[in-house]
Amino acid sequence: MSQLLLDVLQYYGAAAATLAALIVSLNLGRRWTGWAFVVFVTSSAALIAWGFWQDDSEGIGWQNVALLIINCVGVWRYLVVKDVPGASTKSTADG
Repeated sequence: MSQLLLDVLQYYGAAAATLAALIVSLNLGRRWTGWAFVVFVTSSAALIAWGFWQDDSEGIGWQNVALLIINCVGVWRYLVVKDVPGASTKSTADG
């Protein structure tokens, strides 16, 4: 495996995860959070590839397999499902 490709995967994965975490932490709304999870998915994919292709890095690969599943749930929850989970359709003022 090309060392350049491994370096690109490693540093992209780290940078993308950092950017996505920043976006989530800013709490800019459902759409932004959903797109941050899309970035998390790309980060996980890059780090899965890096983890299994880089010698002695399988732990990072497996960790990102789990994170990929979690991130896909985030994409589904924030971009696919249109209603807010747990939100009541009845106003609290109707009481």
